[in-house]
Amino acid sequence: MRAHLREAVVTLGRRYVRDAPVTFGKAALAARYLNPHLRDHPRRRVTETRFGARFAVDTQDLIQRYVYLFGVWEPNLTAFLRSRLAPGDTFVDVGANVGYFSVLASHIVGDTGRVVAVEASPVFHRQLLQQVSLNDCRNVRAVNAAVSDDQETLRFVLADSHNTGATSFLPYDGPAESTFEIKAYPLPNLLDPGEIANARVIKIDVEGAEGRVIRGMAPMFDQLRPDVEIAIEIAPERMAQAGDSAEELSATLHEHGFHAYQIPNDYGPESYPPALRQPLTEPIRWRQPIVSQGDFVFSRLDAERLSGTSD
Repeated sequence: MRAHLREAVVTLGRRYVRDAPVTFGKAALAARYLNPHLRDHPRRRVTETRFGARFAVDTQDLIQRYVYLFGVWEPNLTAFLRSRLAPGDTFVDVGANVGYFSVLASHIVGDTGRVVAVEASPVFHRQLLQQVSLNDCRNVRAVNAAVSDDQETLRFVLADSHNTGATSFLPYDGPAESTFEIKAYPLPNLLDPGEIANARVIKIDVEGAEGRVIRGMAPMFDQLRPDVEIAIEIAPERMAQAGDSAEELSATLHEHGFHAYQIPNDYGPESYPPALRQPLTEPIRWRQPIVSQGDFVFSRLDAERLSGTSD
């Protein structure tokens, strides 16, 4: 009986966090009770996102748990993409995981647009295909490959099934839940000329390999449209493990006319209710060295904020 009561409380609490027009108590409820409970007592459900897509989730995983609990993942980046993409655009999702941003973009760019979802993990690639099928996303091309600066075979490690987004090719000495090997290619090798020429936003989330991805993109920079923007999760410590640096990445993009802007991001569940109430859609100019992990947008616009929306 107690178990049934707990599950009922979780269901009601989730409805309050997702749907109530007020914010009172949401942060504490999500952080102290709902998030740990859904992690330790996983639910496997088909849930709906805030932008109307359906997602098959397992709440053991961080990304899928937040989609179930809040209806969104990374609310500031979600809001930014919704403000930048328009029907007919192309969105390139490097490190697509289970497909949250790919499905979001698919809904925005429509039948005349295109989404290329690149994911190294065969397991996540299959889950991505499931989400694409569930939402009838006929404009998504899913690619099961890694992205680097050369053709090579990389070995990836999943250290913790509670956070599948941390799957990485970096050396790991602890106990691994799973490993796999996959072919890696420079991004231009995985895209056709039309996808390169029409790319409006390229999102890169590759857990320390971002330096390699950017170096591999060098041949295509001059082929991109003038208003292209590149959203990157940059992790300087993990990049250093790969022999790269955030300084080199920023310098490479600056040489090709890009300026850095920061998108605030916080993975704590207590941060989601206020972020959902007022997401930041205008990233702020970043002029300092990037020394800690964060989400950044590189744009050829030279301003203090990336204001404006797609028409």
